[in-house]
Amino acid sequence: MILVLRHIIPKGFLGITLYPFVFLKHKEQKKDEIFLNHEQIHLKQQIELLIVFFYLWYGIEFLIRLIQYGNRRKAYFNVSFEKEAYSNEINLEYIKKRPKWAFLKYLLK
Repeated sequence: MILVLRHIIPKGFLGITLYPFVFLKHKEQKKDEIFLNHEQIHLKQQIELLIVFFYLWYGIEFLIRLIQYGNRRKAYFNVSFEKEAYSNEINLEYIKKRPKWAFLKYLLK
């Protein structure tokens, strides 16, 4: 379910996916197929890791990347879930063909 709620989106972001919702900052984003594909990849990741484990893994990996890079933005872009989503967001067929545990491929990249 896609909802437009500006106040939920952290500063510097355009959207956030919290299963089963995709929150957007602007209603025009509902038409952005690439952006929505990115968020759908996150939904798939969350389902795959039974939601709770996704958030736990994401949080731990983000903290590790933050220590590693010393920069929040760099840490965010180096989380394996984000790497997978950004690497495949332009492929609108990716969700249909995505292998299980695909984010692991990006863990050590």
